[in-house]
Amino acid sequence: MLPRPVALLWDNDGVLVDTEGLYFKATQDVLATVGIELDEALYLQLFLREGRGAFHLARERGLREVQIDALRTMRDARYVELLQVGSLLFAGVEQVVSTLARRYRMAIVTSSQREHFEVIHRSTQLLQYFELVLTHGDYARAKPEPDPYLTALARLGLPAEACLVIEDSERGLRAARAAGIRCWAVPSPLARQGSFNDAERVFDSLGELASALDDHRAAGG
Repeated sequence: MLPRPVALLWDNDGVLVDTEGLYFKATQDVLATVGIELDEALYLQLFLREGRGAFHLARERGLREVQIDALRTMRDARYVELLQVGSLLFAGVEQVVSTLARRYRMAIVTSSQREHFEVIHRSTQLLQYFELVLTHGDYARAKPEPDPYLTALARLGLPAEACLVIEDSERGLRAARAAGIRCWAVPSPLARQGSFNDAERVFDSLGELASALDDHRAAGG
């Protein structure tokens, strides 16, 4: 049996908070203003598999960099607007996180911009359970590169084998595996069509994942 992890490294969007669909809508709305259609399948490929975004589509249409920068600013403003519509937590997340925080060291490792992350967690009360938060800009390269998780290992002072990553997307799974860390996946609604063959285990909910951690702990893992 694999050893029990010392630390849980959590993705944020699509795992703790139901924001992935809002980011998709914000990007879709803004690209539509310049005649570019972004559907869920293309979003899954560009964002949740490849991690390269969609503004290159505007570049391919001949838009100048200054115009693309303006679109990106519009997208970010639209996203912040959508983030303020109500509770963003997935059902049962706070109970799961608060319980696991008594047994594991915990960190959030996300590709979110810091300003977006702060808006998301302004009213969640979740951050009290995490000793470390890494957002975009705290590491050199974003997921699917391993840098976010390698940075987390260095900051926590832990080896890869002492940690377990919890992710919702192929991009995040690839980042964890490239960093040499085990990964359990709880695919978000937008990512469920993806491939999670490289995940150690795949669950339908965080409640199921927490129960599996309990079983693993009880068995001496």
